[in-house]
Amino acid sequence: MTYRKATAADIGAVTDIYEATHDLRDKGEHYTGWVRGIYPSEKTARDALARGDLFVAEEDGAVVGTGIINQQQVDVYEQGDWQYPAPDREIMVLHTLVIHPAHYGKGLGPGFVRFYERYALEHGCPYLRIDTNQINSKARAMYKKLGFVEIGVVPCVFNGIEGVRLVLLEKKAGAGA
Repeated sequence: MTYRKATAADIGAVTDIYEATHDLRDKGEHYTGWVRGIYPSEKTARDALARGDLFVAEEDGAVVGTGIINQQQVDVYEQGDWQYPAPDREIMVLHTLVIHPAHYGKGLGPGFVRFYERYALEHGCPYLRIDTNQINSKARAMYKKLGFVEIGVVPCVFNGIEGVRLVLLEKKAGAGA
């Protein structure tokens, strides 16, 4: 498995991953809380690419997962009762982690999170933050298994989606799983 910064050539594959995930949600088989046409979309990927913070997981030359890694904390993070009240320059955030449904069950989600943790440490950020929708029980279980601690739930409008209850999670890099 290779983890790398995305290129313009990856946008189609990233968008396909978003759409495949939306397809599962439409069938009632996935609970991200995302909404097709609102978030995530091709614009989400293009904006992240333009900022230089879109990453992909690649297996045998195919993009099978994606995430956004940067130091941009979601505005509602201000409401979090963080156990590590670190300065912003020491915090790295993982956003919009998603694996193509055809590749579920291969450990790619945990692998991407471990890549994120290494990336954060290499960039001087020992404090990791993630958020997920409260209804996303699979992501919450994975993050817990990887040593992240849920520090609170914040009601909000998330990327244009009304009524989201956002779970805030954190971890000190190198601690726990």
